[in-house]
Amino acid sequence: MAGRKRRIGLVFGLLALAVLAWAAWPSSAPAPVRDGPRLAATRTAAFRDSRAPARQVAFSPDGRWLATSSAAGPVVLRRLPDLAVVRRLAYPGGATSVAFDPGGKWLATAGYDGGVALWDLAGGRLIRRLAGAKGTVWTIDVSPDGRRIAAAGEDGIIRVWDVADGRLALSLAGHDKNVWEVRFSPEGRRLASGSFDRTARLWNALTGAPLQVLREHGQAVVGLAWSRDGRWLATSGDDSTILIRHGSDGAPVRRIAVGNHAYKLAFTPDGRFIVDSGRARSGAGTFLHGLTGLGSAADAVRLWRVSDGAPIGALKLADDSSSVAVSPDGRLLAAAGDDGDVVLWALRPL
Repeated sequence: MAGRKRRIGLVFGLLALAVLAWAAWPSSAPAPVRDGPRLAATRTAAFRDSRAPARQVAFSPDGRWLATSSAAGPVVLRRLPDLAVVRRLAYPGGATSVAFDPGGKWLATAGYDGGVALWDLAGGRLIRRLAGAKGTVWTIDVSPDGRRIAAAGEDGIIRVWDVADGRLALSLAGHDKNVWEVRFSPEGRRLASGSFDRTARLWNALTGAPLQVLREHGQAVVGLAWSRDGRWLATSGDDSTILIRHGSDGAPVRRIAVGNHAYKLAFTPDGRFIVDSGRARSGAGTFLHGLTGLGSAADAVRLWRVSDGAPIGALKLADDSSSVAVSPDGRLLAAAGDDGDVVLWALRPL
């Protein structure tokens, strides 16, 4: 009897190990192509400001600064190219999102406290707080002319404030669930939003009038990006796809199957390539990794060619990545990891 129990225990032990190994196995992106226009990415730096997950990375429009936010704060401003820390902006409770003023004078931050804060870049002084949201603000963006800030989050309302006086200019209702991303179009006349209600929406950024509802994703829409020339709008989400759309009306042009949840997106400045950051492992693998730390570095950042959707590269992080950004000159790629690491790569066309 004792021998039988030992054998049963051994069988169950082996099955448990097999399940753990399967769960910890990285979720791989499609194999990169070896022909046509591509990008080479060389890892150049990594740093950690907190043990909490790094939430967002953003390059300043002039390419002089890199800002990072984390779930435990503070927001850290680094000088490029040496990554020297210039400012640490206290954000009690943690910051979720950062956005630079196009004129290079101030930085906007948002967080779990439901507020949006404006900071003077020169001295790190708090300029103004914008209130009104109920619950976490997950996303903010600054209009191309620097006159307005859009923010949204848990309560599903998109709020747009005038920077000059902090006045709430627009309150956009339409999404049924929390809003994960808002982005002004390059000309500033439209605003795109993505939500857990599985839709992306286009709005008139000046009047707040709804323009289009985009329903092609099967799960939450959590990533948005406009190409610099406005030709393309890209959306991504928990259905593990990126949709390349016409920037004019949001009509889908190309669907890219990325192999896993795609959380954030960034076009290269020339609009030829797009990068997504997201889940590095299977769902079970993500859960197991969070509990035990098992699992090697995995493909959390993926690069794609816009013209045909071909995969051109996959970059490894120790954990999932909640944000990705490409520098204004297209030479640097930054990604924020859920383990707290922020990693940079040098990009080079092939």
